[in-house]
Amino acid sequence: MTQTTERTRRAPRPPAPPAPEALPLELAELITGPDTRIVVCCGAGGVGKTTTSAALALAAAEAGRTVVVLTIDPARRLAQSLGLVELDNEPRRVDVPGAKGELHAMMLDMKRTFDDIVVAHSTPDRAQQILENPFYQTLSSSFAGTQEYMAMEKLGQLRAGDRWDLIVVDTPPSRSALDFLDAPNRMSRFLDGTMIRLLTAPSRTGFKIASASFLFFSRIISKILGGQLLRDISSFVAALDTMFGGFRERATATYELLRRPGTWFVVVATPEPDALREASYFVDRLSAEEMPLAGLVLNRTHPPTTTALSSTRADGAAEEVLEAGGEGAELAAGALRVHAERMTQASREQHLADRFTSAHPEVAVRTVPAAAGDVHDLDGLRGMADALTGPDGDTPTGVPRRRILPARRR
Repeated sequence: MTQTTERTRRAPRPPAPPAPEALPLELAELITGPDTRIVVCCGAGGVGKTTTSAALALAAAEAGRTVVVLTIDPARRLAQSLGLVELDNEPRRVDVPGAKGELHAMMLDMKRTFDDIVVAHSTPDRAQQILENPFYQTLSSSFAGTQEYMAMEKLGQLRAGDRWDLIVVDTPPSRSALDFLDAPNRMSRFLDGTMIRLLTAPSRTGFKIASASFLFFSRIISKILGGQLLRDISSFVAALDTMFGGFRERATATYELLRRPGTWFVVVATPEPDALREASYFVDRLSAEEMPLAGLVLNRTHPPTTTALSSTRADGAAEEVLEAGGEGAELAAGALRVHAERMTQASREQHLADRFTSAHPEVAVRTVPAAAGDVHDLDGLRGMADALTGPDGDTPTGVPRRRILPARRR
């Protein structure tokens, strides 16, 4: 009786529901849809991230949108591929014959961006005092974290102007590409730090109140940094004191903008172990920050022209052709060996892609075959754009391209 009751209580579980049909990474819909306002491309160095950013921006402009592509990478590849001599801190119009929309491009100049903020949020006298301060000149051009914070500022400015239908951001190579996500917290830690509070104490509360702690602090720091540097820092902080709240608020507002609907992050990688390791890091970091991830672009893949002939069979056929001899035997054997090598490479790339998708099955993937040469003009970018936004059929190698798109954040 007890056993029967126990079997009744342990009724068999219903079968798990079938997995939903996987969807491709639909970049065409992403960049042309009116709801998308910001696309951030991130990834390791050397994976074609800048080219991907420019190609997506070009495709959106040709589809009728008013687009600006902002590169934080100091390399000149973006300007060259767009047919421009150079880029600077202001958007430059790119001549795209036949485009229904407009394409503009720019490269972040962190010092000029910082200077513009100082001028915009200070009186003329206070701005001049800050701009001429030696410590500010060092901070605005080479201080760790300044580039990332200025990237947040520039992105916020571009979005607030409401001039652009779409902003495409090409981030720096390596893991620092996502450091700008830390800009608000880093700014808050800097502003709330003991050193800053002591340096600004005389200007905030009066010298008499702060004199004991400040003088004790300054004697110690003067021995380490030197008296002149300490005076420069103190003068800079006092002059910038009234602007600190605005810095923090704008950085936080831009951070929240990146999390709202209308923003998508696209991770770019190549089918190489290091690049896919970095891609996994980006995916995990974006997930932890609750940032909207569109998916992964797996760039520079090498699909063979056919999978009907395996690598082993192609090598065997090459040997047979050489043994048979005859006119054109060496050429035919060479072609078979090239196919065998391509199949081996495709198999290796598929294995690496499988490892990534096994770890991140929720991430949509789009593969892009390697171009015949470097992309250095608009025609090359159009070819890249076609590969990114064209029909998403299955690849001959079976490298995963169809994955479940995350639900749009509301």
